[in-house]
Amino acid sequence: MKIALFSDMHFGYAYNSETENDSFDNASEAFELAKDCDLILVPGDIFDSRVPKTSVWANAIRVMVKPLLRNSTGVELVDTDKSMKEISKRSINHQPVVALHGTHERRGKGEINAVEALEDAGILIHIHLNYVVFEKEGKKVAIHGMSGVPERYAYDVLSKWNPQPIPNCINILMIHQSIDPYVYSPLEPPTLNFANLPKGFDIIIDGHLHGHGQQKIGDTILLFSGSTLMTQLEKKEAGTPKGIHKIIIENGIRTEFASLAGNRKFYYEEVEASPDLKETLEARIKTVLLKENKKKPIIKIKISGKDEDVFDQDLKDLMKKYENEALVVFSKDTESAEIEKKIDFLRNAREQRFSAEDMGLQILKKNLVSLGFGESFDDELIFNLLSEGDVDKSFQIVLGEQKTLK
Repeated sequence: MKIALFSDMHFGYAYNSETENDSFDNASEAFELAKDCDLILVPGDIFDSRVPKTSVWANAIRVMVKPLLRNSTGVELVDTDKSMKEISKRSINHQPVVALHGTHERRGKGEINAVEALEDAGILIHIHLNYVVFEKEGKKVAIHGMSGVPERYAYDVLSKWNPQPIPNCINILMIHQSIDPYVYSPLEPPTLNFANLPKGFDIIIDGHLHGHGQQKIGDTILLFSGSTLMTQLEKKEAGTPKGIHKIIIENGIRTEFASLAGNRKFYYEEVEASPDLKETLEARIKTVLLKENKKKPIIKIKISGKDEDVFDQDLKDLMKKYENEALVVFSKDTESAEIEKKIDFLRNAREQRFSAEDMGLQILKKNLVSLGFGESFDDELIFNLLSEGDVDKSFQIVLGEQKTLK
């Protein structure tokens, strides 16, 4: 049996910008690379927003239906502990896709998320605290999954669920969380670590973290799926290929990685501020443009040093001069302590590529705590209600006048 694995496609990222189609192009190539596989696993963040725009939905469905247009791979769904929708059962007649929802799709209790909506359309099987077992030619693979939850609850939710490997199967556990020391954001410290991960699984797959790789924890393979799209624009992303993993189960377990040929290239440069800064920056840009790039590359240059040596107009002029050849991004880490302190939270959020919803939720939490409300209600529920315009209901819940969504 051969299983394709890719994650964090972030449909809708960079909406209404020059790179808005990258998420769909990269995911489309990922599905093409997976066409020789029996099963596709996607551990979260298919979408970039909790409530995708209509045009994002249209493009996402165009990509996600690819497996439905393929002939059956001969794999059969033989067991599950979830209530399968009739339309999802029919999708097994083609190449099955099993997916989690991630942090970007997570919504409040009682609200349907975008990945669940894809399941309602028969495009995939969504699992959260569930398992599904597939069989092909006598080999069985059990896929267990916990979709993304707030980091502070991850250990408790996983412990309460307590997934157990199923006998006579290759057991794969999928999650979408930070695992210490692999932390997506310092604003949300993880509660999971190598020591408290469930035991007895052949493979543990983690989405959420955008870098791909694998290591062994005892007899278990810990596989980081990585992302198909570059979103964080961090130094570690430069030169790191995007792609898919293939898990081959035959006389043991082995993995392969296939890179996306069409992925937009990203270059990260660091420059010290100086009186001739503009000339230095232009030389770096020209060097990158000499390299082979199928798409207009993204060039991020981080400038450090003294703020008085950096002229914003020079940076704007360079971005304008090369806009037809590259997407040039400048970031400054210059000495200006007072300003740096004031924007520390926003810079951290930007570097970690928090979505607008995540940033808003963090700000709401801080304000609610400062007002003395603390943990007396579900702050994510309040945020979701506010983002959908239901101010009156939010106000009643905060004041304790209403206890339910009805």
